[in-house]
Amino acid sequence: MKKFIETLKNIWSVEDLRTKILFTLGFAAIYRLGSFVVLPGIDPNALTKLHEQTNTGLMSLLNMFSGGAFSNASVFALGIMPYISASIVIQLFAFVVPHFQKMQREGESGRRKMNQYTRWLTILILLFQAPSYLINLKMQAAGALNPNLDWTWFIVSSTIILAAGSMFILWLGERITDKGIGNGVSIIIMLGIIARLPQAFGQELVGRLNNLTGGGLIMFAIEIIVLMAVICASIMLVQGTRKVPVQYAKRVYAGQQVGGSRQYIPIKVFAANVMPIIFAQAIMFIPITLLQMISGGENPSAWLIMLSDHTSMLYNVVFALLIIAFTYFYTAITMNPVQMAEDIKRNNGFIPGVRPGHDTAEYLDQIMSRLTFPGSIFLALIACMPAFAGYLKVSQEFAQFFGGTSLLILVGVVLDTLQQVESHLLMRHYDGLLSSGRIHGRNGMA
Repeated sequence: MKKFIETLKNIWSVEDLRTKILFTLGFAAIYRLGSFVVLPGIDPNALTKLHEQTNTGLMSLLNMFSGGAFSNASVFALGIMPYISASIVIQLFAFVVPHFQKMQREGESGRRKMNQYTRWLTILILLFQAPSYLINLKMQAAGALNPNLDWTWFIVSSTIILAAGSMFILWLGERITDKGIGNGVSIIIMLGIIARLPQAFGQELVGRLNNLTGGGLIMFAIEIIVLMAVICASIMLVQGTRKVPVQYAKRVYAGQQVGGSRQYIPIKVFAANVMPIIFAQAIMFIPITLLQMISGGENPSAWLIMLSDHTSMLYNVVFALLIIAFTYFYTAITMNPVQMAEDIKRNNGFIPGVRPGHDTAEYLDQIMSRLTFPGSIFLALIACMPAFAGYLKVSQEFAQFFGGTSLLILVGVVLDTLQQVESHLLMRHYDGLLSSGRIHGRNGMA
């Protein structure tokens, strides 16, 4: 405890780190306040049916990612997920479309162009999702609408407001990345998730104590133990690395040649981190939009209903397959074995027992393939844990924290942020957050 307090004092004493943390907290407060600002013409006290709809099924996940803004009919109701969906499409284009592949190789200028395309695509997605949300709002909470409202004008004006709200959230995320600590978009998603944790924890505890779900306090204690085990497994998944030795015949450092030094390439067991599960979850939200649009949400097909229920077998099978596919896809994008082999060769290095160039690239690709497969299976299993928890009569809101997108995002974002704080402290010659002074983040080891 004494070391923890001392570390907090060290963090506060570093001026730039203190400023970054305060900026992050300030932008986070703006985001949370905005989730309670209701759309014009909506009575927030008459949204009972909308709250009930977002307490179950896939709608509860969508509401959790927006930090409750979805059920509040807030100006931030659509959250950051449209931007995530647009990012998926642009990254797929960068993998298969020559024009986007060329932009990706242009460095910083190409990255700016791709970011601009992503923003425009986000606006297009918002212009489609916002009317769907408003139609669902009218069906679920027609009494909340002002009877004097002109429906056409309400659709147009509210679509603009919802689109502007989501773009403002994106702007907040970018400001957190530039002036704060951690990745802004990831922190925005994490804030929406963690805002639901106290309420879910309290409801589960009250339910167990009142024997509403059976088992009593003993069952609740078992749930906490299982939750801690899943959290530890998630941390191991996010942090896990394998070191591939690279022997540098000579290395230039400070103008002098240093021979015989052994370096390591840290190849993570799960190099894609939590991005595949975010991408897969964004795609799984599509059935909700279709369910709202087709026949006004009345008499939808059975398979569409199953894809909108995160506890159904069909949903979890499709979700797991998407996670596995995106894991291989994202690993191929972030860790190019050919580029890694060229970098090693350029630095006069080699992997012992492997020829430089093509053979090194094949060796690295083989290692990544062997590590990616079990990592993707493990990730898919953790992603489906909430469904298993639901079968054991864990309340639906609390079950979301037994795995799935919410838990892995929380673990990944917290570790990434702690890594950046750790780096600032070590640069100022302070002790790190842990006694070992090493926190594994998304990009490897600190």
